[in-house]
Parts: sequence; structure tokens; C-alpha cells
Amino acid sequence: MPAIVSRGQRFLGCAMRGKLVVGNWKMNGGLRQNDALLAELRVGWAAPPTRELAVCVPYPYLWQAQAALSGSAIAWGAQNVSEHAGGAFTGEVSAAMVAEFGCRYAIVGHSERRALYGESDAVVAAKADAALAAGLTPVVCVGETLAEREAGTTEVVVLRQLDAVAARLGGRIGAVVIAYEPVWAIGTGRTASPAEAQAVHRLLRRRLGSVDAAAAEVPLLYGGSVKADNAKALFAGADIDGALVGGASLKADEFLAIAHA
Repeated sequence: MPAIVSRGQRFLGCAMRGKLVVGNWKMNGGLRQNDALLAELRVGWAAPPTRELAVCVPYPYLWQAQAALSGSAIAWGAQNVSEHAGGAFTGEVSAAMVAEFGCRYAIVGHSERRALYGESDAVVAAKADAALAAGLTPVVCVGETLAEREAGTTEVVVLRQLDAVAARLGGRIGAVVIAYEPVWAIGTGRTASPAEAQAVHRLLRRRLGSVDAAAAEVPLLYGGSVKADNAKALFAGADIDGALVGGASLKADEFLAIAHA
């Protein structure tokens, strides 16, 4: 089972914050195309110092990611886990099951899970807790809808979502990854400007630092129509440590270009 590691350990022992790019395949893929994609990623990624690349794939393909990426510089993970450790929960998958496939990461609280499946802040926090208990690093997603941004409540929304996880995890909050994904920018082609993204990341980092000094070094990723042509500008933000990439992670050249940005 993968061990929970600190941010410094995760990025080759460097004291400085590194960059992390995580691909979220969502409900896409197939055995043949996965083989080709994973092979291209393995060949094209040489793991520069303080940089990490990972892919979060649908459950049926975890074995395939494990087989293709074991021994490489690329990590893999799941797109969701149950908050329950086991039992009569038909169709659910526990964090411990996911960990058996060598996963390092598990996405929790993605906006699609919140919107389509009614996951509350409390459920997302419980899933983050379950992921940590199984030795996974949860990638906790927070973000506001277009209506919430236009109403000027972005800060209230993202801090409420973050605080729910921090309250559940306590001192373990430093072992997670946070992904800010403005809902209005996911799959729409719209992207928060670098200044808009940085402002929210700075807000999140300050809140984390007020909870625990070490938590101020939690990786903060941006998610929302990230592409090769906007990644460099986004990564220039002082508090933006990488990206949670959707559609672009299904194209090896595009995903690698983002990771190398």
C-alpha cells in the first residue's frame, strides 16, 4: 500500500514547492487507446527535478495503468473513492481497493461529482479521510459556479469547501493536494485568467497556513480548460503548483506539453 508522504518527500526531497500535473480521464478510454496513450506518456516523460506527472483513470483501467506505468516516473490514481471502508454499498469502490492497484492519488469532490451526484462538503471531507486512511493522497477539488462568481461569493464558496475538509482531517490536512477548479471553466473552453486563478490560490494557501504552518505548503493545482497554450501563464502564479487536466490529458502530446510548461 502506498505510504502517505510529505510534499518534500514527494518532490525528490526538495525544500522548494514542486510542480504537479494530474490528468483526469473522466469517463473516457478503451484498452487499445489506453495502451497507446500510456506508452507515449512513459516515453515522453523524464521526470525533471521537482516535477511530477500523474494520471487518474476509470476504475476498470487501474490494472492497465499499473502494468504500463510501474517502474516509470509517472504516478496513477482513481477519480473517486467511497467514503465507506466496505459493506453493502453496491457499485461503490473503497479506497483500500484502489490502493491495491498501486495508486498514489484519488480525486475527491470533483465538481461533476458534487453537481451530478449530490456530494456535499461533508461527503467530500469523508472521502478525503478515507483516501488518507488507505495510504492515498486525495486531490480535493474546490470551486465556484458561474452564478456564484457573478454573485461575488467565490471566496465564501471555496473557503467553505476547504474548511469542511480541514475540520475533518485536522493536522492531516497537510497530506492532501487541493485543486481549484472554477466550475464555469471546466470543459467550456473558458479559463480563469492567470490573475483570477492566482488570487484564489493565494486565498486558499493563506487559509491552509492559518490551520497549520506545514499545510501552507500543500500543492495547489488549477483545473479548468488547461491547455498547452495557457499552462505556462497559469503556472507563473506564485501559488499555482500545477494543474488538474481534463480533456487535454487524453492527448499525449498536449498533456506532455502542459507538464513540461
